Amino acid sequence: MKISVTFRNGEGENWQKVYAEERIQRLKKYLDAPAEAHIVVSMEKFRHFAEINLSSSGWNINAKEEAKDMHLAIDSCIEKIERQLKKQREKIREHKPRSIRRSNEKLDQEEAEEPTVTKIAEAHKVILKPMSFDEAIMEIEGTKDRFILYRDSSSENVSLVYRRDDGNYVLIETNS
Repeated sequence: MKISVTFRNGEGENWQKVYAEERIQRLKKYLDAPAEAHIVVSMEKFRHFAEINLSSSGWNINAKEEAKDMHLAIDSCIEKIERQLKKQREKIREHKPRSIRRSNEKLDQEEAEEPTVTKIAEAHKVILKPMSFDEAIMEIEGTKDRFILYRDSSSENVSLVYRRDDGNYVLIETNS
């Protein structure tokens, strides 16, 4: 963010410039594009004025405040601009072209009518080989597969062995 500070009606003090620059940095989180800020600080007897002009991506935001203290004037200007930026971002977020709104409405109606269906990414047919638990472990170690589905040769039940992340194995047996 490019920031320039101007003092009217006399020489400004360095702390005013530093304070204004620090406070304007707060607005960076609301800006997507590079921005340019011009801060005008002036004093007339006991009245302190702060004016901020912020321009970014084709639009300008202005704020002007008067207070008894320079800190209050700058803070009030920053708060005004922050509110305007929030409002602007909300408008952009809510605004969609009509064509997108209509297509979204159609999609919403279709989704309400149809229940959501999970899709199967892959399907494999497996021929269950009769083997023992030790043979299944040896076959997993020989391949990069994380699991093997087999028919236990002693009980004729379907079993699953898979390798955990820590290198140990888990055996799951069925009663069929």
